[in-house]
Amino acid sequence: MALIVIAVSVYLSYTGYSYYTTPLEERFYHPHYNWFKASGLYGQGLGIIGTFLIFFGVTIYIARKRYNFMVKYLRLKYLLEFHIFLCILGPIMVLFHTAFKFGGIVSVAFWSMVAVVLSGVVGRYIYIQIPRTIEGRELSLGEVQNMKTDLAKVFNDQFKLDDSITEMITSITNNQTNANNKVTVSNLRQVLRANKVPRAECATILSMVKKEKALSSRIARLQLMQKLLKYWHAIHLPFALIMLVIVIIHIIVTVSFGYKWIF
Repeated sequence: MALIVIAVSVYLSYTGYSYYTTPLEERFYHPHYNWFKASGLYGQGLGIIGTFLIFFGVTIYIARKRYNFMVKYLRLKYLLEFHIFLCILGPIMVLFHTAFKFGGIVSVAFWSMVAVVLSGVVGRYIYIQIPRTIEGRELSLGEVQNMKTDLAKVFNDQFKLDDSITEMITSITNNQTNANNKVTVSNLRQVLRANKVPRAECATILSMVKKEKALSSRIARLQLMQKLLKYWHAIHLPFALIMLVIVIIHIIVTVSFGYKWIF
């Protein structure tokens, strides 16, 4: 999807480069002014298609998340990626629709759109930090804690490791730190090799330890990320609503003046 966004951006930039780089006061005399201007067939088309992509991306995501629309066919985590894709591609097309000319109330909508996109990128980072089911449902703290494994017991049963090694594993997987003696996965690898643990078993142990350590880190920051997600909604939604209201006003005014594209 990222390649599509880049390809579209490059194509739009290349197609209208001579027009977009022309000073605003001289664009009226550009040979393709009627084509690239915001109300032109090409320019207005970009605005309509871009706006449609944004509205569709937002609508289908909200319908699935809040109202379980097509819950059997649309996995939330994949739909989120599709939502982000459309809500990045759409604003890019709207940007070229404006021909990089901002003014009046439309500029408020544009910068609100920019704020929505940027906050969306931040929101995605926060979102993926919270463990979820394969369908995309957020796991509770208790559910995540139940996913942890008593590796010390598992390794003792399967590999008959020394107590000193199991203590190292417990220290690493619980993210226990000591200023004087910090135990790392690299330390564990060295100890396993020193104890002549077979290479295949060593690889299995290290892989399990790394996964358990990552899970412990997620548990440690789960509550923080949940709080950040609530604060993020408080920022993301107002900008989205401002953009929505102004875009609707813009569409009404545009249609009232007779700019109906190909319709």
